[in-house]
Amino acid sequence: MTSTRERQRAAARARLEREMAERAARARKRRQTQAIVGAGAVLLLVVAGAVWLATTLGGDDDKKQTATSAGAAQCAFTEVPKEGRTKQIKDVGLPGAQQQNSGTQTMTIDTNLGPITAKIDRAAVPCTAGSFTHLASKGFFDNTKCHRLVTEGIKVLQCGDPSATGKGWRETDGTGGPSYNLAEENLPTDKRPPYPEGVIAMANSGQPGSTGSQFFIVYGDSQLDPNYTVLGTITGGMDVVKQVAAAGDDKAFAQQAGGGHPKKEIVINKLAMSGIQG
Repeated sequence: MTSTRERQRAAARARLEREMAERAARARKRRQTQAIVGAGAVLLLVVAGAVWLATTLGGDDDKKQTATSAGAAQCAFTEVPKEGRTKQIKDVGLPGAQQQNSGTQTMTIDTNLGPITAKIDRAAVPCTAGSFTHLASKGFFDNTKCHRLVTEGIKVLQCGDPSATGKGWRETDGTGGPSYNLAEENLPTDKRPPYPEGVIAMANSGQPGSTGSQFFIVYGDSQLDPNYTVLGTITGGMDVVKQVAAAGDDKAFAQQAGGGHPKKEIVINKLAMSGIQG
């Protein structure tokens, strides 16, 4: 009997041990499965997070690049070859090729007779405004004379030639300017008159892409061909220009382009461009 009971107990222990071993094996398997599932879930979250982050940041970059492209104009500033430069050409380097095409600037021309101010719309003349800002930062216009006045046919006061040798609203060979040229912008082809009183515009040689530094202030409606960049609008100091016009000119250029040197001397002490607003 004892032997039979012992065998039964041994068998019972063996079954119990097998059951416990099986339970332990199943528990280990569950833990492994849970660990694998958990790791997969974490990996999935990490990948999803990385994709979201990359997409979000990439989207921001795209928006920034689009905004930059939308807010800038590509400008071509053509350098005058060194062998073709005269002593009246002033080398001040080149403006940046990308120029902002939104917002406004204020040009302040401090003269010996009082200040003249103008509003410049960057949307209309991004490259010309960029050129003026560059030249002003180099002191290009400082201590220069407005060299030409016309009182018959057209009514303009012309400035912007550091050598003061310019003879016309068209810059000609031998007159002063920077070491580069740029294309014309904002031509008033649909305006009548194209250059009304209060406009400030750019001179050129009559050839496309020949705008430099010379500019003219229109103090009475003028019927010029619409070939000259309208830079902006005079907002103050027109009385200074009319004061110079009232004194007349010396007719020095009457046989060439018309007009002459102003009898009442007007000197630009400093020309400054404000930061871009808006």
